[in-house]
Amino acid sequence: MLFGFILDLSAFASAMLLICLLAVCLFEAINGFHDTANAVATVIYTNALKPIVAVVWSGFWNFLGVILGGVAVAMSIIKLIPLDDLMAQPLGENIAMVLAVLLAAISWNLGTWYFGIPCSSSHALIGSLLGGGFAFWTVHASAGPNWGKAMDIGLSLFISPVFGFSMAILLMYLLRSFVKNKVIFNEPKANQRPPVWVRGILILTCTLVSFFHGSNDGQKGIGLFMIVLMAFLPLHFVFNHSVRFDTLQQSARSLESRLGRAEAGSYTAHLKTLSSHAGRIADNLAQTDRQNKAQLYALRKDIQVLVKSLDADVKAGLLKKIFNAEVKKDIATLRSAYEFAPTWVIVVISLCLGIGTMVGWKRIVVTIGEKIGKSHLTYAQGASAEICAAATIGISTGFGLPVSTTHVLSSGIAGTMVAKGGIKNLQKKTIKNIALAWILTLPVVFVLAAALFYLLRLLF
Repeated sequence: MLFGFILDLSAFASAMLLICLLAVCLFEAINGFHDTANAVATVIYTNALKPIVAVVWSGFWNFLGVILGGVAVAMSIIKLIPLDDLMAQPLGENIAMVLAVLLAAISWNLGTWYFGIPCSSSHALIGSLLGGGFAFWTVHASAGPNWGKAMDIGLSLFISPVFGFSMAILLMYLLRSFVKNKVIFNEPKANQRPPVWVRGILILTCTLVSFFHGSNDGQKGIGLFMIVLMAFLPLHFVFNHSVRFDTLQQSARSLESRLGRAEAGSYTAHLKTLSSHAGRIADNLAQTDRQNKAQLYALRKDIQVLVKSLDADVKAGLLKKIFNAEVKKDIATLRSAYEFAPTWVIVVISLCLGIGTMVGWKRIVVTIGEKIGKSHLTYAQGASAEICAAATIGISTGFGLPVSTTHVLSSGIAGTMVAKGGIKNLQKKTIKNIALAWILTLPVVFVLAAALFYLLRLLF
């Protein structure tokens, strides 16, 4: 595991690696108690669960969400920065980049949490990655941030709260139209639990939001953790050493054969080129030394180019005739050579998010439960907001896109308040603060991360 790899580093580099990894753990713990309020506010304010029980329950499901959520979102995070160019630089540059990104994201998260403002950890992380990547580009005139991927993520971050707001209003309308037992629209009475069936719905929705929060936000921590490991220990983490070379070679040969036989009209020559590319990868796998960093870099890049081309062809329908389960499996096998996270990394991040969930949650809970709307949350409002949040986050995770749990649920709560009493039922000051944080997060952390990179590279 990690401590065996650290022996390859100097004492200073080892110390900096541990500091950076601890900072990632701190970011994920802050993410936990910053965003947990979104999952537990409704069950607490409707008396469905006691605060301590709700937080522990949410922490457990956050933990499971990270463990079972895969790594698609984590890979989206990694692709935001010019990682290949970064790994080719001296270690001091890597240290400066990693610390700049982490310090910018953590500072903003802590500041907004202190003032009780529901703010997006996703926005903070993505803005800091883009800012650090931009500063790296200005210094080295190499590849900059992946603006295409950033646009995809930015679009998902923009659309998701609008979707949550709209769907919450629609769901409240449907509940009013079709639910005959109107007790679900009552405001909770002090120290009195809701009816059993209502309580069950609220606990279920809290569970779903917690699980999907873990599956989405937890992966951001996994992506950060892998960036640090690849920056400090590229020989060990630039390539997935748990995948056997002969397995990769077998998949490459299979693709070479299938693509070589495929016909797609004017695209047949293109498929033959891809076939030759797959054959070259199979040949290189037989010659690559796992202990040679330059060869591993070249092999990783070669496989990435092939998989990216195949993905584009699948999307365009060029592989329709041959895209069966075997071809899909071969592509996935090659992808696993560079898109991966060791199990121990996933467990560490799961624990950090779960533990963070159980700490410091109260400030944001008060804002979510009391300050978005002018009236108390009803059972229907709590359930509607969380159903919309869980669905939005779950769908986004399936597409490998990071979204803001904070903004999705906050907008859902706001939607239910509008459905209940119109726009006048919203507290303008709170909505203004949330909107300002939503608007300012990206540019502020972008500039902060860039400035920190310029400063830290002078030190390291």
